[in-house]
Amino acid sequence: MEEDPTFDPDLIHSIFKTVWTRMALERERNEAADAMDNEAGPANVTSKKNRPTSANANALKLSCELLRLFITEAVQRAAAIAEAEGMTKVEATHLERILPQLLLDF
Repeated sequence: MEEDPTFDPDLIHSIFKTVWTRMALERERNEAADAMDNEAGPANVTSKKNRPTSANANALKLSCELLRLFITEAVQRAAAIAEAEGMTKVEATHLERILPQLLLDF
């Protein structure tokens, strides 16, 4: 039995780390702005939001599979729209038309 091709877990992990880093920087900027608004300032307490974010191997595998399914469904829906219009090629406009409902379905 042949497995469906999927995304590389290391690639997905790198993407997640990039997003987590950006979110942490944005959170720090917001906290610094809030601290300037408050005279007392924030307490030096280790909170959950200050801990590094990570994902285990099973979570990465699941994320890869969900992403694969999402993209497969998007391509199939866009292809159906293109075929209904009598086209043999899927264009960006076809994807734009299916995305709102696809996002609601997922």
